[in-house]
Amino acid sequence: MIKQAAQGSEIDEKLAALLTNVNAVRAIASAVEGTIGPKGLDTLLVDRFGEVVITNDGITILTKMDVNHPAAKMVINTAKAQEEEVGDGTTTATIMAAALLSEGVNQVMRGVPVTRIIEGIKIGGERAIKFIEEKAQKLKGVDDPLLYKVALVAGRENEDIASLVVSAARMVGEEKLLDKRFKLSEIIVAKEGAENQVFAGIIIDKERLNEEMPESLENVKILVVDDALEPEEVEEEALATEAGFQRYLDLQEEFKDNLRKVINLGVKLIVVDKGVSDIAEEILTDAGVMVISRVASSDLRKTAEHTGAKPVKRTGLKKPAEELERYLGFADRVYEDEKLECIRVIGGKGKPMATILVGASTEEVRGERERICADAASSVQAAIRGGVVAGGGALEIACAREVEKLRSSQKGMQSYGLLCVIEALKRPLAQIVANAGFNPLEKVGDVMARQTEENNDNLAVDCDTGEIKDMFEMGVIDPAPVKIHALKAALEIACAILRIDTIIKKKDESEKREESPESVEEVDF
Repeated sequence: MIKQAAQGSEIDEKLAALLTNVNAVRAIASAVEGTIGPKGLDTLLVDRFGEVVITNDGITILTKMDVNHPAAKMVINTAKAQEEEVGDGTTTATIMAAALLSEGVNQVMRGVPVTRIIEGIKIGGERAIKFIEEKAQKLKGVDDPLLYKVALVAGRENEDIASLVVSAARMVGEEKLLDKRFKLSEIIVAKEGAENQVFAGIIIDKERLNEEMPESLENVKILVVDDALEPEEVEEEALATEAGFQRYLDLQEEFKDNLRKVINLGVKLIVVDKGVSDIAEEILTDAGVMVISRVASSDLRKTAEHTGAKPVKRTGLKKPAEELERYLGFADRVYEDEKLECIRVIGGKGKPMATILVGASTEEVRGERERICADAASSVQAAIRGGVVAGGGALEIACAREVEKLRSSQKGMQSYGLLCVIEALKRPLAQIVANAGFNPLEKVGDVMARQTEENNDNLAVDCDTGEIKDMFEMGVIDPAPVKIHALKAALEIACAILRIDTIIKKKDESEKREESPESVEEVDF
């Protein structure tokens, strides 16, 4: 009797750890589930200083939440990886992960071993991912009309943003979009009071060093300095000596000569990573050179790529004129936009680049429009890379039906893991229709029945009318890579958390034990 009680206590303790973790994930999912779908609402985030962020963006909500639970942090880290990989789908991934775990706990409480559940989840997940890959429809390049529909769905029905993103994609070109090192979302700039536009060039989010410098230049040679634009330093101790002071004077004169050399090469714009000395500012201003200092590393990199310039350190200015000239870039036009307080570089001779300029009325609106535009840009690029599938939860329901077919062929308890995958795949549609004000249980059942009856995997719910319609015909289309990565992320986090049966608080490793000399001497080698 006592032995049985002890065993029961141990089981309860193991289950308690699992329940704690699952409840934490459920709490995370509940924070974002209300945002999914065309009828999803916004979330208001407030910090301790009263700063407000109003957003519908899942990754923004997750990363700005005050979270302490380790399992919840695991979900957030997975969502970050999803965002880094494809730029969208974090809400879907989080919702499906919570559904997988909820159903997993239900099966564990019925006596199903966790290892069997995980095996079933992996089997079902692999089949669902393969099914999505089979269903993906390739686009016919950047001119495919489906691309605008992808941008419109990801851009939350903002037609102006969808048009901007598609125009930018066409300007950049398919080859650039397929480059894994390039992210279309990184060319977005949002400014208060700006007019929406896409242009062939870049924006440097800085102003010229002083107002005496030219504000507009044509046919511009450009020098990019990945360093401070100032003379080399001499140590203070050395300055106290005659030789050290002479060294200081020599470096000052050498620096002036280097600046004159740059001016003689015809350089009209210098973009600097760090500060600019007073000597450099005075000489360059007199020579009619525009200088931009303390430029963000991302803007510095884009300037170099777009203009064809090779960044140099300040010691690189010592190079002979003919060699230094090979480091210069070129642009058709450079000018300061006084209204938006930034510099525009147009028509660089390096890599073709586009900038999406998104306008907004206030700071809060600016941030959200930038996030919406980033989602649309990421989805457009993902669609070009991996094709498109039906959105609105239709594909997930079709996947659920496909995984259901596996259950009859599975022997043993793995089939209970398949149930977890099926329930998770139903969850996106259930939440979308719930946010639209319909009964999720009823609508999910209706969609599954109609898809089977009509053999049409594209059917889901029209959130305006509640009717079941073809999502492709409605223009509700999602990128296949976003769906695949969201499901992979959900499966990964669910299996990782299900495997945890004990939670132990680590000791503080920063507190190192100090050994006394006596204790060291006592060790017998």
